[in-house]
Amino acid sequence: MSPTQTKPLAILIAVAAIVVLAIPGEAAACPSCKSALAASDGGGDLVSGFFWSILFMLSMPVLILASLATYFYLLVRKARAQQAAAIAAQMAQLASTPAHEPADEAREEVPEEITV
Repeated sequence: MSPTQTKPLAILIAVAAIVVLAIPGEAAACPSCKSALAASDGGGDLVSGFFWSILFMLSMPVLILASLATYFYLLVRKARAQQAAAIAAQMAQLASTPAHEPADEAREEVPEEITV
């Protein structure tokens, strides 16, 4: 990397570090746990907050994988349908072409005597 490319990266890292260090309470708390603590008077239902945050975090990889699998499944179905349509069109074209003449009629007549 050239010095002109590393300068913006260093500035970005420094700003991110300052933001994280300036507000440690916001950076360390997940939204579900924080809202569970704020909702109740006696310290909050921390177990419920952890339950929902873990549930949502674990569901993301499954949702992403299922979305990608569905996308690729639909692509394969579309490709197979196009391939079947192309084969059907070729078969229809072959069926509509006239049959070739039999080999006996298409043969040229050869003279019986060949003079040299």
